[in-house]
Amino acid sequence: MSTETTNAALFERAQAVIPGGVNSPVRAFRAVGGTPRFIRSAQGAYMVDAEGQRYIDYIGSWGPMILGHGHPAVLEAVQRAATEGFSFGAPTEREIELVEAIIEQVPSVEQLRLVSSGTEAAMSAIRLARGATGRSLLIKFEGCYHGHADALLVKAGSGLATFGHPTSAGVPAEVVQHTMVLEYNNVEQLEEAFALQGAEIACVMVEPIAGNMNFVRSSVPFMTRLRQLCTRHGALLVLDEVMSGFRVALGSAQSLYAKLIPGFKPDVSVFGKVIGGGMPLAAFGASRAVMQHLAPLGPVYQAGTLSGNPVATACGLATLREIAKPGFFDALAAKTKRLVDGLETVAREEGVPLVGDCEGGMFGFFFAESLPQNYKTVMAGGTERFNRFFHAMLDRGVYLAPAMYEAGFVSAAHSDADIDATLEAARTALRA
Repeated sequence: MSTETTNAALFERAQAVIPGGVNSPVRAFRAVGGTPRFIRSAQGAYMVDAEGQRYIDYIGSWGPMILGHGHPAVLEAVQRAATEGFSFGAPTEREIELVEAIIEQVPSVEQLRLVSSGTEAAMSAIRLARGATGRSLLIKFEGCYHGHADALLVKAGSGLATFGHPTSAGVPAEVVQHTMVLEYNNVEQLEEAFALQGAEIACVMVEPIAGNMNFVRSSVPFMTRLRQLCTRHGALLVLDEVMSGFRVALGSAQSLYAKLIPGFKPDVSVFGKVIGGGMPLAAFGASRAVMQHLAPLGPVYQAGTLSGNPVATACGLATLREIAKPGFFDALAAKTKRLVDGLETVAREEGVPLVGDCEGGMFGFFFAESLPQNYKTVMAGGTERFNRFFHAMLDRGVYLAPAMYEAGFVSAAHSDADIDATLEAARTALRA
């Protein structure tokens, strides 16, 4: 192997021409230290890096690869679509088919607009909510990530219901003056915010199952009260299901809450990841009454040259058809639970505090005695132990997210043998 094809050499080369050597910050391994792995190829449940090292992949491109890499039906659909044309800048029948497939599984959505990224979908959903309500104020929650639009790059203020301040250079304070940041799963703060400014709130955006502070569920009392308050004050409830959508259940996370909360449904839904099957594709949708505010029907403008790209829609549609097959999610959830239960068992036997949670093909674990409920408790400790564990697992051919605050993903391609190998690696890694 040439020294120029090592991960270290590629990283050095990349840093000369790409800021930080990566095109998305978490890939740089800054949170865990060390050299990022440059991936050469992937197949099924595995990735292979530039040095030829194979890893069991629990990132899955941060969620989309629910079928594993290179699924035959998806490959066939993408290859066929590519021969027909990469991009037209005009509508196609496949766009309609993909939207119909999404709406069929998500009753809260009557109409949907396709875009190219989760960030684009989230920022468009907020613009739509503000246009539909005629209000400006947005509520989000600390630890929930909705993309890198300016108004969303905010951290919590110092009081119970105070406005946040920018967490990124280049975002003027006045841009986030209409963004309020509250604590996830804190009903008291939520009630105070609505009591103070309920008439000004355009929408509340929340991840029903947060995947960017590891794996943290919104509690049923919290989601119940959130729905009640939005309804009472005329605000729109926006569920960001970019990560959880079609990943935790066929009907997405909102279908799980609908079973627990009578009549529950969001006003606006945001999707990404799985609906694109690994291609750049996302969407936002709502009732016809809300979506009619969107151009060309209404005054809320949104557009995109690559929206509904014919190759991306082929990839997404083929993926959705596979995961809609009977028994798919039962089998996927069983695999994921076996992994998480196994990690807890191994840690307990090794005398290490570890607790995990999972839903469908999404999971998380914490080096803690109990499951955290918000960003503050997620960040309370365990960083050093996680970093050691991450590298020990990587050395043993298991690729976890390179930061303790990211969720993990299991695919249909993961076998019992893969999970057994992961748990054996974990046992050794916990002793390191």
